[in-house]
Amino acid sequence: MQFSIRGQQIEVTEALKDYVDKKLARLDKYFDAPPTSEGYVTLSVIRGLHTVEVTIPLTGVVLRAEDRSDDMYASIDAVVDKLERQIRKHKTKLNRKFREKGSLKTLFVEDGSATGSVAVEQEETDDDEWKVVRTKRFTMKPMDVEEAILQMNMVGHNFFVFTNIDSQEVNVVYKRDDGKYGLIERD
Repeated sequence: MQFSIRGQQIEVTEALKDYVDKKLARLDKYFDAPPTSEGYVTLSVIRGLHTVEVTIPLTGVVLRAEDRSDDMYASIDAVVDKLERQIRKHKTKLNRKFREKGSLKTLFVEDGSATGSVAVEQEETDDDEWKVVRTKRFTMKPMDVEEAILQMNMVGHNFFVFTNIDSQEVNVVYKRDDGKYGLIERD
């Protein structure tokens, strides 16, 4: 898989590029065929913390992980570990679901996983201003609530917007403070 690597407030050296490519190549073993889409890696330094964000858009699936630490190389290692854990964590549930529906079961090899839509990124807001600083657009594939929860967990967010396959309406699932899940539906 090819990755577009860019830096924010940091120069991306050849050594950093090579390290990122080498580490992300570990994910290739989870795919039946090499993904045709390009992945995105953003390396940045914010208030002394080295941040690495990786987004891998696949057919009907988005893998995403982020890590911050005092060392850029440690952040890269942690992000790759998070992506591998995402894939392994959902392997059984997702493979079972897609075997039943015959959908994206061939996207990942037996040691990988798959899921069904694109996640929404939370907006970053200042405490003093109510200004939108980031807008994301995505395609919502109809899915059931269980699949939406799996997708939310895979991308590591605490909420997920989706089109409910039963009602054909936009719903939101979210993770509650007690570790359980909630569903927001239109009245």
